[in-house]
Amino acid sequence: MALPIPNGKQIIVERNLRPSGFCMPSMEIATDHYSVGYVITGDRKVIMPSGSYSYHSGDATVGTPYVYHRTVSNSDIPYDSYIIKFTPEFIKPFINHVEKNIFNELCSQMVFHFSDEIQIKIEKIFFEMLEEYNKNVYYTEFILQGMLFRLLMTIWENKLNDNIKGHKSPLSKSIVDILIYIENNYYKKITLEKTAQMAHFSNSYFSRMFKLQLGIPFKEYVNNVRITQAKKMLIQTNKSIMEIALDTGYCHGDYLSVQFKNKTGMTPSQFRNSLKK
Repeated sequence: MALPIPNGKQIIVERNLRPSGFCMPSMEIATDHYSVGYVITGDRKVIMPSGSYSYHSGDATVGTPYVYHRTVSNSDIPYDSYIIKFTPEFIKPFINHVEKNIFNELCSQMVFHFSDEIQIKIEKIFFEMLEEYNKNVYYTEFILQGMLFRLLMTIWENKLNDNIKGHKSPLSKSIVDILIYIENNYYKKITLEKTAQMAHFSNSYFSRMFKLQLGIPFKEYVNNVRITQAKKMLIQTNKSIMEIALDTGYCHGDYLSVQFKNKTGMTPSQFRNSLKK
């Protein structure tokens, strides 16, 4: 599950710079927010149950809740991007008073290309929204709401006609079923052998097919899902590291700490403290 919007907020605005080989560690699904992003540099490929598609520098993207997806690197260029996440409640005035069909079409098309001139204009809006977000005063979200509506309409009015149409290379149903199983049972003991048996494949065939379709070995994928869940618990609960370890399928807090630091560069305690700061 994608990390949620922090309690008490309806929108977050970030700029993320990732190394060229950066990949999302596992399939994720947002349950509490929409998103709109802009790629400053880099090339990405999105893997979804329904298929895959690519986007590049100068493109804007729109993401919706309850859609499994994983993005991976599609070039050796560092990935620099803006991302805005906002709750369904936050976007309601736009849907109710502007045009529901426009928002629905933005969500269904997902990727948008623009002329060079419009790319500069859209990147400037993202930059200004990040500046406003970082002010963090009591009226910040009110200002950002109007800026978000302007951004969405700018995307809609200036998108080129060569936007993404459909998808290719869908994930097989057996793999999708396994992804859902992992998402719902990450706290249990999950082995490749048992999962292959559930999918009615041999261990070796299942292992090859999983890595081919997801781009990551099965064991590493399961570990990544558990780390993501641990992050969520560190953000939303006051549970101890040991409790979180047991709730995410790790046998001990120390083992969780080792795995967590390998993936994030921080211990769980450091991660939690960084959020407080």
